Amino acid sequence: MADWTQLPKELLELISKRLGTHYDVIRFRSVCSTWRSAVTAPNRCRNRFAPRFPLLPISSQFSLSKRSVFLLGSPTTSTQTNASSPSSWVIKIEEDPMNGRVQLLNPLSRSRFDSLPDNFPKPLNLLDFRVLELGEEYVLHYLTHHSVGNLYMEKVVLSCLDDDVNDFIILTIHVSGKLAMFKSSVKKWAIIQNMPSPFDDVILYKGNFYAVDNTGRTVVVGLDFETNLISMPVFGGDKKFLVDSKGELLLVDMYLSIESEPGLSSSSAGFLFVEEYFENLALYMNERTVKFKVFKLDDVDKQWVEAKDLDDRVLFLGDGCTFSASIEDLSVCRGNCIIYVDNFFHSLGEEDGASEHCDVGVFDLESGSIGPLTKVPQSSELFWPPPHWISSTAASDVSIFVLQC
Repeated sequence: MADWTQLPKELLELISKRLGTHYDVIRFRSVCSTWRSAVTAPNRCRNRFAPRFPLLPISSQFSLSKRSVFLLGSPTTSTQTNASSPSSWVIKIEEDPMNGRVQLLNPLSRSRFDSLPDNFPKPLNLLDFRVLELGEEYVLHYLTHHSVGNLYMEKVVLSCLDDDVNDFIILTIHVSGKLAMFKSSVKKWAIIQNMPSPFDDVILYKGNFYAVDNTGRTVVVGLDFETNLISMPVFGGDKKFLVDSKGELLLVDMYLSIESEPGLSSSSAGFLFVEEYFENLALYMNERTVKFKVFKLDDVDKQWVEAKDLDDRVLFLGDGCTFSASIEDLSVCRGNCIIYVDNFFHSLGEEDGASEHCDVGVFDLESGSIGPLTKVPQSSELFWPPPHWISSTAASDVSIFVLQC
C-alpha cells in the first residue's frame, strides 16, 4: 500500500494551489505533519477570489467574493449528540474579500442570519465535523459609497483558466437579461447580444459555461463570446434553473400562478379604487409556485427530456446558486423532491427560523404535492435551528472561521 505521507513536497505544493478555499487548504494541511510542513498556512486577510473589476456600464470598482454551501454532519465519535437532534446541517459561508472575516448566511438566500443561539461556538471549527461542500456562488460587491450589493448582476459564475487565480473569466446575467462576460486578461466587460430572449440561469458545468433563457433554449458560452446551441426550447413553465446533480445537468422548470394577498377580496378594492389597484398590482398580488418539471439533457437530439424521478436526490434552488444532495448525505428519509425559495408562504404566516429572511417551499416530484418546508420537520431542520451537536462539540486548537455574530 502506498504511503501518502511520502508524497514529494513539489507535488503537494501543486495540489494545494488547486484548492479553492482557506477551508480546503487547512483540511489539506491537517492530514499529517509532512503535508502540513509542505504547504504554507493560508493568510486569513487575503481572499484568493477577490480581484477588482470595472463596473458595467460605469467605471466604479467592485470586488468578487465566494460563498460556499456546506453540509455539516455530526461527529461520528461524538457521544453528546442528542438522538432527537438532526444529524446534518446545511449552511452557507462567505469570506469578506476585504478583511477575511467569515459570515454565516441562509443557504438558499443572500441574507445573513440576524442572530445565533447564545451557545453557538465562536469560533466554529469545521475540522470538528464531517463536511461536504454542496455548492458555491460568487457575488459582486461595490467598493464605492454606492455599495448596494449586486445591483447590476443577477447571478455570477467564475472559471479560473489555469493555476493562476488571477487568470479567470466571469459570466453573469445582466439586469437587462442578457449575458455579460468579463475576461481578466483584457479587463473589460462584453455583452453577448445574439440571443432573443432574456436569460434565467447560468452555471459552470464540467468546466464550461451553460446558460438557459426563459424559453428553455440552452447554450454553451465560449471564451470567444460565441454561443453554441445544445437544446431547443422547453415551453410551459415561468422560470428555468440549471442544476448539476451528481455530475448530470438538469433543467428545472418552475410554474407560477398569480394570487391576491390573503384578506384582499375583489370587492375590497371597490370600483372607486380600480385604477389605484392596477397601478399597485405588485403590492396586492403574489407569485405562487404551483409545480415543477425536471428535464435531463439529450445531447444527441439537442433537447431536454422530462425526468419523472430523481431517485434519492434532493434539488435545492436558491437565490444565488443551485445544488443537490442525496438523502444518505442529508440523513433524511425523503428524496425525489425540490426545496426552493418561495415568497408566497410568508404571506400565509408559514414562517419560522428555518426560513429566516426567505420563505422556503418543498415540491414532491412523485406525488406533485407542494407546500411550505415547515410542514416537513425533518427537512426543515436541515436549515434552522443549529443542531444540538454544533454547540456541544469540544473546541479545537485550530480555528478556521471566526464568525461575525
